[in-house]
Amino acid sequence: MLMADGTTGRTASADDRGVDLAAQLTEVARTLQQQEDAQDTLDEIVRGAVGTIPGAWQAGIITVTGRREVDTVSMTGDVVGEVDQIQYDTGQGPCLEALYAHKIVNVPDLAHETRWPEFADRAHRLGVSSMLSLQLFVRDDDLGALNLYSPDAHAFGEEAEHVGSLFAGHAAVALANARQRDNLVQAVQTRDLIGQAKGILMERHKITGDQAFTVLMRTSQRTNVKLRDLAEVLVRTGELAPSAAR
Repeated sequence: MLMADGTTGRTASADDRGVDLAAQLTEVARTLQQQEDAQDTLDEIVRGAVGTIPGAWQAGIITVTGRREVDTVSMTGDVVGEVDQIQYDTGQGPCLEALYAHKIVNVPDLAHETRWPEFADRAHRLGVSSMLSLQLFVRDDDLGALNLYSPDAHAFGEEAEHVGSLFAGHAAVALANARQRDNLVQAVQTRDLIGQAKGILMERHKITGDQAFTVLMRTSQRTNVKLRDLAEVLVRTGELAPSAAR
């Protein structure tokens, strides 16, 4: 294109948009990695999704633990929780479909949706007209899906699906890393608690470290209380079942 000043200009090309998207996703990944724990990461994922994926008005994340317990673990607004609850109540909807069956589920117009009629009718009455659900992770029996909501019909086209898939990939990696960090922190805290509990028993009953650990293990088994929880109570209150201490 010949510009007024005689220079040659050009309109934004697909390559330009690709570079912009790559830069945006890199920034998203950097921001996600900076979060302190898994919950902060989940909250940043839904905020980032609204700012990154075309057409997104609200966003939320649904998880399934052990393929039984379904929960909305993060959301940008109350309408997300309300729509998700309709899915839990009816047992149908795009988010559940994305969790169990497909990686991407696009709902162009809830007013004319026939796959889940009861869900579609109730969700549309809440002001949601279209949705896009993306499988976030599958780990053993645990599942996760990122869900996007719009008050406009046909809000999520091919570009939204493409960007959403890339975003979900970055989000899944960041979430896995955050959960790994959480597990490591919890493991260190558990070790320290058990060490403190053993110290209390050793001092109180003049026993060895191995004997103190045996006391904790037996008490845990008899009371059906996790070893970490038992140690935490002992450290906090100084109390342990007399029969187990003997």
